Amino acid sequence: MMPLDQNTTPLVLSGIHYQTHEPVDVMVASGIITDIQKREQAPDETLPFIGPGLVDMQVNGFAGVDFNDATLTVDGVIAITQSLLKLGVTTFYPTVITNADDTIRTILQTIHQACETSSLVASCIGGIHLEGPFISPEEGPLGAHPKAHVKPPDWSLLQSFIDASGGRIRLITLSPEWPGSADFIRQCVEHGLLVAIGHTAASPAQIQEAVDAGARLSTHLGNAAHQLLPRHPNYIWEQLAQDGLAASVIADGFHLPPSVLKVIFRMKAEKAILISDSVSLGGLPAGNYQSPVGGEVTLTDEGKLHLAGKPTVLAGSAQPLLWGVNQVVRLGLASLDKAWEMASIHPSRLLNLPQQGGLTIGAPADLVLFRAVEVIKVYKKGCDTEIRRDCTEIHREK
Repeated sequence: MMPLDQNTTPLVLSGIHYQTHEPVDVMVASGIITDIQKREQAPDETLPFIGPGLVDMQVNGFAGVDFNDATLTVDGVIAITQSLLKLGVTTFYPTVITNADDTIRTILQTIHQACETSSLVASCIGGIHLEGPFISPEEGPLGAHPKAHVKPPDWSLLQSFIDASGGRIRLITLSPEWPGSADFIRQCVEHGLLVAIGHTAASPAQIQEAVDAGARLSTHLGNAAHQLLPRHPNYIWEQLAQDGLAASVIADGFHLPPSVLKVIFRMKAEKAILISDSVSLGGLPAGNYQSPVGGEVTLTDEGKLHLAGKPTVLAGSAQPLLWGVNQVVRLGLASLDKAWEMASIHPSRLLNLPQQGGLTIGAPADLVLFRAVEVIKVYKKGCDTEIRRDCTEIHREK
């Protein structure tokens, strides 16, 4: 199938609707779904499923590219975009974690430059996720973030980050345990940022204040926490109980046990979101590596990334979002359509993206053809990303 051009005949994609399991023809013109019709022919067993593109709110790196490396290049950003597209991710949020202020600004400038350089990158990057530096300095909640660069909320500093990103920061993860956090969160919300609670040692009262101020998400709930917590109250229970908070989770099979995932899915329902939280070693073969976070690390044949010689100490996630969808289905925690929506519709709705319509008329033609959870083909705004890597016919958002 040749990529769509505005002057050509509309594209028609045939597949099994991921929700209804009925064979459908999806018509696409100018990058938009213009019609969906039930196929009149008898069901074709060879037809793949068709569903909306995956949306990953947390990508630290992948396929050897690190979004937290000061030497990040425009070509690196383009390469990771193409790698993720092959795995069904049509929209993602490069995640920049706690670092020296100048390093953060340099990385943000590079991502912005990549968006200005490549229409494909600009179309696929929904925004930038700033995870830190306004997080907890306590061991456990700190996670792998460098403690030396953790600091309390600072609006002028955040504004410098926003400027460096060309206004592309859309999501910020912080801990509301710092004095003045509620006012800071209100400022973020007023400036159009989605505020998430994460890497936190906040009290239930501080979490409540954050939600009242406009926080709407818990980042990788259940991870980046103390090894031991009071039975109750604690910051995990409190975030679970907050109806105003969506929750993202890493479902790679290593970060959270099935029982915890099950509880979060039950509690958050339509606000449960799958993320990869992948690092630069994601997508690489098993072996021993030198990582900027953790030093000597081991990536096992099963896909687990841990410190060398310490298999119980994780060194980040090495798996893409598609892997998480697969794990949720394999473990019987959700049906394929529900798991797919946790990785597509749910984050799009929280971020108010046009993709939140999913497989509906008028929605962007960000589509994935797949069998089980193996991607067959990916379209970005109706563009076949396999045939045309640059997808030059993708138009920038107005």
